[in-house]
Amino acid sequence: MKVGHIGINVRDIEVSKKFYINLFDFEIIAESKEKDKKYVFLGNNGELLITLWEQSNKEFSKTTAGLHHLAFVLKDLDELKVFEEKIEKFNIEKIYDTVVSHREGAESGGLFFLDPDRTRLEVYVTKGAHTCKPASDDSPSCGFF
Repeated sequence: MKVGHIGINVRDIEVSKKFYINLFDFEIIAESKEKDKKYVFLGNNGELLITLWEQSNKEFSKTTAGLHHLAFVLKDLDELKVFEEKIEKFNIEKIYDTVVSHREGAESGGLFFLDPDRTRLEVYVTKGAHTCKPASDDSPSCGFF
């Protein structure tokens, strides 16, 4: 079994669609612009990864049960550094200033940032981040943020 896709409620479909397409280079697989049923299906090479649904009137809240954060894995630290440049270019709000390891001495680590509705996102690598500092000494960087 594997995850098929992730559905995210958004406040403004056009703003969120632009964010995910520009940052992740997603393609539009399907889309509806019906007045009360706006959605877009995004992915790569025809594979559905994210669905956005315009049916929210508030930004993401970490105090509500549900999604904690959404994480995407990259192949290596070089690719992660390129992604960090993209986050800077688009002036995206970061949770931590730079790449952090998942915990002290961990090989894995990543970038943590927010989408337009403040949904917490992570882009990470499984190896090569051991030279990066963790965000916290007492809990995983992807935990309590």
